[in-house]
This record gives sequence, structure tokens and C-alpha cells, in this order.
Amino acid sequence: MEDGDVETPEEMLLKQHRREKKDLQAKIQSMKNNVPKNDKKRRKQMTEEIAKMEAELDQKHGEELRQLVPTSDSKVEEAVNGVEALTVEAQPRVSKAQKRRDKKATQERERESRIAEAEVQNLQGERHLEGVKLEEKLALRGLQIKEISSDGHCMYRAIQDQLQRRAQSELSVKELRCRTAAHMRSHANDFLPFLSNPDTGDVYTAEDFEKYCGDVEHTAAWGGQLELQALSKVLQCPIEVIQADSPAITVGEEFAGDGVTLIYMRHAYGLGEHYNSVEQFKEPADNS
Repeated sequence: MEDGDVETPEEMLLKQHRREKKDLQAKIQSMKNNVPKNDKKRRKQMTEEIAKMEAELDQKHGEELRQLVPTSDSKVEEAVNGVEALTVEAQPRVSKAQKRRDKKATQERERESRIAEAEVQNLQGERHLEGVKLEEKLALRGLQIKEISSDGHCMYRAIQDQLQRRAQSELSVKELRCRTAAHMRSHANDFLPFLSNPDTGDVYTAEDFEKYCGDVEHTAAWGGQLELQALSKVLQCPIEVIQADSPAITVGEEFAGDGVTLIYMRHAYGLGEHYNSVEQFKEPADNS
């Protein structure tokens, strides 16, 4: 605001809305902290209640903004000869400062509306629901998701994290890729039947297969089922993959001992599929 300016009713209402949104977010955070992650039923109820509370606040704010209609200074006069003509007196000139305030208030309303809409969509979207389901599955095992960067190496980084966490190996992502490619090359008959050209459907030739292995070794090509099978042989351990909507799958079940546990997410990022690691469950910090 400029010196000497008085807040308009619209600006005062927007300030009130910001306070109410901030209060609601604090309440939501408190609710999340008070519900254990392993309490599946209560966390589901909490998610539904949060979505309802935010939707109700958005509706309330929308109604209040619609009710705040600026009064008009126009004067209406009826024509003398009974003709139903209306003469509207010119509106007073709006100052540049007022125009700036009006524009700012409009932009603020639009911004808050977009934020509120995005928050509701996130709570109801596939990414959020997938995360809730995975949290519930992991909580039963005393685990939680350990985030891994999404850079094309996520599967290898998640395995590296698991190995380092148990002090079993100091293999780098590059070494894991190299060993995966080497195993696939030396056991081509185990992998070639499962590889085909996505455009023609033709089974890979030896040249195609060598290019595929070269991509595994030297690029950020995403890893999948075949690479997991190769890695289980390389590491001589089972690899378990937990998913939100399907039973967990394990490759390398013939190996004994501690295995590697990965999280497979279909809706984690804009690009879609992604692997994360896991870690022991940690109680949320008490912010009170």
C-alpha cells in the first residue's frame, strides 16, 4: 500500500482469506502428526476429512468474494417525456494507484484460487493415492519410503542405497550398470527372447542386443524387469519390488540371506514410472 492509502474491502477480505488458509494448513499439519502412519483406517479418514475441509473453505471464500460487489456511483434519471431512456452519469476517474490495487487484488484472487484447486486435485490425484497405499503397506513392516532422485538411474541408485545401508557393498551406480550389462551379454539366451523392436515387434538381433546392453552400461536408460533379474544374479541376492496396487514381486528367490527391497511407483513424477528405496520408519518430528 502507498502512503495515505486506505485498504479496500476487497484487500481486507483477501487478507482474512490468507489468514484462514494459514490456520487451516496448521490444523492439517497437526492432524497428520497426531495420526500414526501405520494406522491405515485413521489415515484414510484423515485424508478424506482434509479434502472436505479445504473444499469447504474454498467454497466459503468464493461466496464471500462474490458477495463483495463494489457499489456504483452511477445515477439513473428517467427521461422527461415518459420515454423509458436512462442517462448514466459518467464514472469518476479511477486513479493509477487504485488501478494498481485492483489489478493486484485480482491477481491475488486468481493465484489463491489456482493454489486451492491444485491442493484439492493433489489430495484426490493418482500420485497422492499411490503414495498413501504404499505408506500403509510399508508401515505394516516398520518401513517408510526413502526418496531417490529421478534422473534415469533411479533403480540403480535405489539398489546402491540398500547395499550401502546394510554396509554390504560400496558399488557405484556406474559399477552396477557395468556388471548388469556384462551379465546380460554373457547370458544373452536368457534375455534376448524378451526383447523386441517396439515399432515392428521383431525379436532383437545380435546387433540390437549389443546396442541395448551398451545403453544399459553407458547411458541413463531406465532399468526394468530384465535388469533386475541380471542384478539379482550379480549380487547373489533376492530383490523384492513393492507396488501400490499389486502384490510384491521378488526376483532371485533362489538366493538366501537378506535381499534388496525397492518401491516401484507408476505416478511419482511427470515422466511416470520411478523406483525408490526404503528405510526404517521414523516418527514425525514434534513441532509443538
